[in-house]
Amino acid sequence: MSARGGKRRRAKRKYIHPFTRKEWYDVKAPAPFKHRQVGKTIVNRTQGTKIASDSLKGRVFIVSLADLAGDESHFFQNIYLKAEDVNGRDVLTSFHGLAFTKDKARSLTRKWQTLIEANVDVKTLDGYTLRLFAIGFTRKASGQYSETSYAQASQVKRIRAKMVNVMQSEAKVELKDFVSKLIANSIGEKIRKVAEGVYPLQNVFLRKVKVLKEPKFDVYKLNELHAGAEDVGEPVEAEEEVQEEDGEQQGAEEGAKEDALDKWADA
Repeated sequence: MSARGGKRRRAKRKYIHPFTRKEWYDVKAPAPFKHRQVGKTIVNRTQGTKIASDSLKGRVFIVSLADLAGDESHFFQNIYLKAEDVNGRDVLTSFHGLAFTKDKARSLTRKWQTLIEANVDVKTLDGYTLRLFAIGFTRKASGQYSETSYAQASQVKRIRAKMVNVMQSEAKVELKDFVSKLIANSIGEKIRKVAEGVYPLQNVFLRKVKVLKEPKFDVYKLNELHAGAEDVGEPVEAEEEVQEEDGEQQGAEEGAKEDALDKWADA
């Protein structure tokens, strides 16, 4: 209480904006993606025993494959990248999954055709356990007059078995090479060709890939995936500087010639 009997005023606390305690980090995608610079992420600065890099590890980023591959035809595929390590201001990530966008998955489903799906757990050569989900749709055969293209139950069973066999055989590579196959959709094309003898298919994709189990973390292998990740742009500025220097040199030479002519004329 004050001398006059009033209430004591509390000292006004200084307001500190939360973003003053934040730091920005660059998120880097691994090979074989064309564009490695994914974006930026934010985290609290290191304070006491709470280290900023520990807060970043384990984060999962969802990025469109169209941005990573530099091809707009992959707009309906999302890639999941998991933060594995922090190198300076760079967050090094690894492949953590793939999924279709909901609008694309719904647009593929139409009437007068049969939807065929299959899933299987596979293991890559470098120790990753993946769960693959394949999808395909029947289509009209060449010269077919019927409006519908429904496959029989026995045909669906045979096609599903072929899907599983193809996915198991194509996954017997390292994860980096498997991701390259996902980008090119070579697995879906192989399933379509193999199933052609049973029933013609269309729109065959791996609609989802989950990483169930990862091998023991190896920092050297992660650095190999991110080696040469710096994007090298065109040396436009350097060319402009060279052109400017050439122009200045030519101007100086012309100026010297004019001065020499003026002196000769005066003489």
